[in-house]
Amino acid sequence: MKTLAQIAAELQGYDPQALSADGVLTFLSKLVIPVQDVIELPLFEALGRVLAEDVVSPFDVPPHDNSAMDGYAFDAGQLMPNTALALQVVGTALAGKAWVGSVHVGQCVKIMTGAIMPGATDTVVAQEFVSSQGDAISIPANLLKPGDNRRLRGEDLMQGKPALLKGELLTPARLGLAASLGLATLRCFRPIRVAYFSTGDEILSLGEAPREGAVYDSNRYTVFGMLRRMGCEVMDMGVVRDDPALLEAAFLSAAARADAIITSGGVSVGEADHTKAMMKKLGDVAFWRIAMRPGRPMAVGRLMASKINEHGAVLFGLPGNPVAVMVTFLAFVRPALLQMMGASAAPVPLLKARSLEAIRKKPGRTEYQRGWVSTAADGSLQVKTTGNQGSGVLRSMAEANGLMVLHHAQGNIAQGDEVDVLMFDGVI
Repeated sequence: MKTLAQIAAELQGYDPQALSADGVLTFLSKLVIPVQDVIELPLFEALGRVLAEDVVSPFDVPPHDNSAMDGYAFDAGQLMPNTALALQVVGTALAGKAWVGSVHVGQCVKIMTGAIMPGATDTVVAQEFVSSQGDAISIPANLLKPGDNRRLRGEDLMQGKPALLKGELLTPARLGLAASLGLATLRCFRPIRVAYFSTGDEILSLGEAPREGAVYDSNRYTVFGMLRRMGCEVMDMGVVRDDPALLEAAFLSAAARADAIITSGGVSVGEADHTKAMMKKLGDVAFWRIAMRPGRPMAVGRLMASKINEHGAVLFGLPGNPVAVMVTFLAFVRPALLQMMGASAAPVPLLKARSLEAIRKKPGRTEYQRGWVSTAADGSLQVKTTGNQGSGVLRSMAEANGLMVLHHAQGNIAQGDEVDVLMFDGVI
């Protein structure tokens, strides 16, 4: 396992006092180690977990050629250009059982969606396109080509081929796919356990009486929500005062029981240094100033190993301002935790949207502006900011449905320019 100094030595241009957003992601990808413990879960308990092994299809899906719609199955070899085709209906094929009989030239079988294609048939015409009289139908000329409206055996999944891959997050659709294969359980990586607490004498817990100079803690609730959305096991350790003994006890307790620790507050230049001093005392920790807004201060590292994770608990020391906490979590902590979970998930895709306003931006840092994305009259996406962008203004975050990501090298944004947007839905 590499030390932080060894990781830093591998990064070209590493500067902890002026680290780019891309540099943070690269560093964290080398720092975190995926969990290896595997548990077997019933499907109803596996939502949001990460697959620990490939799921191989035990049979073809679908297991037979079948009809994609209600209609009539016939042999398309009888179709002639510019000529209607008359056929006699000799039976009805229902879903759930094979039709017993033979289909000859000039004949067809009425068929329901999902029913097995009778022998000697390869095409289905939708019932609304035919004219019928008694047990005879007529198919209009030039309507179909061979194989239309037929689902082929194994076209969804082939026996012996992977249906789901190790590292995939189990979404509702993937649970359904596993169920369609008759699987009652799936082998998954155990969920990671994340401990989190806020630091500072000025922080009030809910239920405490207001006092001058103090603020109620919102960070524990935003971090809790984002961790739960990810499927982590969360350990809320409350608010820890700026007292060395209390901080040491909190860090030791968290490191003994968690894979990762998240703190908010106590990492900025000029703050009381009890939190930073305790991080240094108990682990291998780096302190960064990131070229970003909001955010900038962040601490990362590892604390001592424990029974739950022999590699030690990964530490993420986030700034104290509420929006800065959420942005640094989304930009850096979430990808690192997904890697710890064993997930092979690609980064959340950025969408392009046209800015409805001009935005001042200095090159040399990445900025995350809270915005509201909507659909313009022409169907394109457009975005506007949601008000005050101060790092302590949580209201504009609550009113946003995405972040405008203004990249490191970008300068001012003119009204009408396209910008990248990270959408919130399903993330926070």
